[in-house]
Amino acid sequence: MTYVLLLVGFALLIKGADYFVKGASRIAENLQVSPLLVGLTIVAFGTSSPEATVSITAALEDNAGVALGNVVGSNIFNITFVIGLTALIAPLKVETETIRKEIPFTLLAGIALLILMSDAVLQTASTNIITRSDGFVLLLFFAVFLYYIFEVARRDRSAQTAQETTDGKVWGKYIFLTILGLAAIIFGGDLVVGSASEIAVSFGMSTTLVGLTIVAIGTSLPELITSITAAIKKEGGIAIGNIVGSNIFNIFFVLGAASAVSPLAVDSKVFFDIILMIVLTVVLLVFSRTSYTIGRREGVTLAVVYILYMIYIIIRN
Repeated sequence: MTYVLLLVGFALLIKGADYFVKGASRIAENLQVSPLLVGLTIVAFGTSSPEATVSITAALEDNAGVALGNVVGSNIFNITFVIGLTALIAPLKVETETIRKEIPFTLLAGIALLILMSDAVLQTASTNIITRSDGFVLLLFFAVFLYYIFEVARRDRSAQTAQETTDGKVWGKYIFLTILGLAAIIFGGDLVVGSASEIAVSFGMSTTLVGLTIVAIGTSLPELITSITAAIKKEGGIAIGNIVGSNIFNIFFVLGAASAVSPLAVDSKVFFDIILMIVLTVVLLVFSRTSYTIGRREGVTLAVVYILYMIYIIIRN
């Protein structure tokens, strides 16, 4: 029964995220903003809502391993497998602003997380904990990112000359889809946390490992589906913006909110995963500067890295 509930939870997360992204994206389009901005905000936050729900729910249930492992595992999955598979389908053109600002902001998020959780090294503490104060620091970074996004949106709208009107009933449909998707995401997230925790205990797996693998991949499926769809439609801006925005959202908002709700104890093993996440972000930045395109060769490299990483953490457990 636990496995059935886990599958139902993932189904609700994926379908809920689909409805959420559809509704919210249409609203954003009618507000006249660029595809990259849509990817960085509405689509990114929508596809990351499963991670947010799972990690915050896990924090409320004192399950720090799932809360932290989910975010770190999702970010690694996004950078490697999602971008890798998407680039294999269609090479991704990366805009200059993304290379100069958004990807470095993702790198900043990883470094900030590493510093805030390194209590034993930096403060000679006996344990490493992401405290409520650390959570508020992460949320403050998220507020700075939102300010940057709003400034970009303001410039985008100022550049728009055409005006578009949307029927009130259509707006109602988009808003209903968004709310319905969010409700499915919240309920599905609760099912995933409970079921995954039970499976972890029955197999003798650590909750951190479950967060890094089963839960991380499951909650990242919306990013995978959205980015692949965007690549097929030749919308590279949405595909890249979705991943970069999701990773920023995951660290600054999801972990910030989760640790503000309940301090998160850090498993020492997860330090390797966070350092790897930072290194992979640097690799993504380097790949993006190659003719401002992430091609099929880079895509294969990233996908293979994720497969090797999965083998390593399963052996590590």
